[in-house]
Amino acid sequence: MLNIAVLGSGRGSNFRAILAAMQQGQIPGAKIAVVISNNSGAGILEIARENSLPAIHLSHRQFATEEEFVDALLSVLSKHGVNFIVLAGYMKRLHPRVVHAYRRRIINIHPALLPRHGGPGMYGIHVHEAVIAAGDRLSGATVHFVDEEYDHGSIILQKTVSVAAGDTPETLAAKVLEIEHEIYPEAIRRLATVDALHGDETSALLQGSRES
Repeated sequence: MLNIAVLGSGRGSNFRAILAAMQQGQIPGAKIAVVISNNSGAGILEIARENSLPAIHLSHRQFATEEEFVDALLSVLSKHGVNFIVLAGYMKRLHPRVVHAYRRRIINIHPALLPRHGGPGMYGIHVHEAVIAAGDRLSGATVHFVDEEYDHGSIILQKTVSVAAGDTPETLAAKVLEIEHEIYPEAIRRLATVDALHGDETSALLQGSRES
């Protein structure tokens, strides 16, 4: 069973899609244990509360040092029995201690076809601006494992969309978001069927899972 912590900073549309898939029985073997946001007014926390899920505001600003924040985050994860982390628009880089504690048990979704248009500064509308500026004819979304580098972990699932001649960053973002809502629940469903949550076994079972 995947006991999932969802971390997000914004409105929570990907979280809503994941939660809906779970409520419809599409992701057996997984449940949401806790939702955490660094933003007290984040929509993702409201969605959690509406669905009677633990919703916790946890920010670096609440602590004197980063180490204290990391201690508190790890404590919350442990308290709720979390064994898997889903990043859904979380705008803070995870500390290496958290990555180490949940090695190959943290996933993220990126609004482009990694390894293109990833890395520092590549988030939100900036990604779609970069895709259009590069003249790419295809974009899409990528679900990947999280490691110590931005947008660097191994890819779990991808899906593409065409970049039309008249697309703006905003219209492209809307098309990509639709795909995100499709593939993020699907990636979690696939991971929930894997007995081992870490190591080469997981990687091997997920090979060939990219889609067009």
